[in-house]
Amino acid sequence: MSDDVVGLGAVQLAAAIRARRLSCVEVISAYLDRIDLLNPQFNAIVSLRGRAELLAEARARDAQLARGEPEGRLYGLPHAVKDLALTRGLRTTSGSPLLDAVPTSDAIFVERVRHHGAILIGKTNTPEFGLGSQTYNAVFGTTLNAYDRTRTAGGSSGGAAAALALRLLPVADGSDMMGSLRNPAAYNNVLGFRPSFGRVPASGEELFLEQLGVLGPMGRTIEDLVLLLDVMAGPDPRAPLSLDDADWRTRGPLQCAVAGTRIGWLGDLGGQLPFEAGVLELCRTACTVFESLGCRVEELRLPVAPAELWKAWTTLRSWLVAGALAVLFADPGKRAQLKPEARWEIERGLALGAMDVYRASAVRSRWYLAALRLFERVDFLLLPSAQVFPFAADQDWPRSIAGTVMDTYHRWMEVVVPASLLGAPVLNLPAGFDARGLPMGVQLIGPPRADWSVLRLGAAYEQATDWVRRRPPPILGART
Repeated sequence: MSDDVVGLGAVQLAAAIRARRLSCVEVISAYLDRIDLLNPQFNAIVSLRGRAELLAEARARDAQLARGEPEGRLYGLPHAVKDLALTRGLRTTSGSPLLDAVPTSDAIFVERVRHHGAILIGKTNTPEFGLGSQTYNAVFGTTLNAYDRTRTAGGSSGGAAAALALRLLPVADGSDMMGSLRNPAAYNNVLGFRPSFGRVPASGEELFLEQLGVLGPMGRTIEDLVLLLDVMAGPDPRAPLSLDDADWRTRGPLQCAVAGTRIGWLGDLGGQLPFEAGVLELCRTACTVFESLGCRVEELRLPVAPAELWKAWTTLRSWLVAGALAVLFADPGKRAQLKPEARWEIERGLALGAMDVYRASAVRSRWYLAALRLFERVDFLLLPSAQVFPFAADQDWPRSIAGTVMDTYHRWMEVVVPASLLGAPVLNLPAGFDARGLPMGVQLIGPPRADWSVLRLGAAYEQATDWVRRRPPPILGART
């Protein structure tokens, strides 16, 4: 029974609860059984609430349903929030002992998840402050890859991706500044969607300058991903840059013909990025899939030098990280508890001047305008989601790729920077596996605010490949 329940997609599961074919108690029990069995081996979900408390909440949901009270889109579904987001009454750490606390309020999207009837069961693990595409921290330890427990789950939404792949959650939320929805999704053979900037509102101490990171959904199918995105998305007055775009997905059904769609393959950015052997070759197979669907794929080069984008990116990122964490750095005792990568970002950010930031923003602006011209030539862009396959879990980050030394802790993820700078919608699609059984994915990038178009093309690819269903994690065996 448990395997049957956790094997259902989120859309199917929500429908079964509404139709009273499954009770909320049955659903929560099935997921808690799966978590008890597998989570100790992978460390994906943290701050898990007690079973008795969760079952009491599930019984209350069933009683509400029996009374005919309105239910939301996620009614009765278990949900664990990435441990960077505030969750009222539920421990939040951001992967740091310095921020370990129980908030008295929710992040905006968490409010919405609760409002739509989800039962918050805990949090998903993340690296300290979300820095780095490797999920480990001093509070909870390391999250392991769903396909190989000796490998990283990626990050910073590594706990979310691994939990999703292992069927510990029906859907998951994440955030993405530098690939944090794309890299772990690729590393765990699931879908991760970075929406257009502002699609999902975010609030915090600073409301106007932080325009690199976004919040978004992860799922095992496109329709499940859309279910969560529908809940998370929409304007909020507390987020002044959130998009007031109510008709963003009223442009036809998810399933549609895609023949004639023009796709630009960016590959290694004209030889500018090193890749582990096999990554590019595997990702190119996605081009073949799109061609089989009637799409036209052509090789393209970026109209702006990748080195310029990298310099602009690291300037803007360090500036924003320093702004958020400088108060911790200023205290010598707290500074000593920061991981080296956080101290490096803050030190760089504090050394920047106003003109450094302005010039970086000007490069970003030039790339945005150049990309608009590129999207007149093609409808979408495509490139790998990472430059290396999942690496050893005891390695903090790859020191070199194909003989090229990585000069920063995040240089090995440079491939995600062009899309992040655009603020455009990006969907990680599973691309398959190497000979070792390690997953990889590709980034499908659309024009700014063309979120629904990206998801529709992604749905056609999903129907043609079905990687998530075809290749579940080995530990699931005959389980769903």
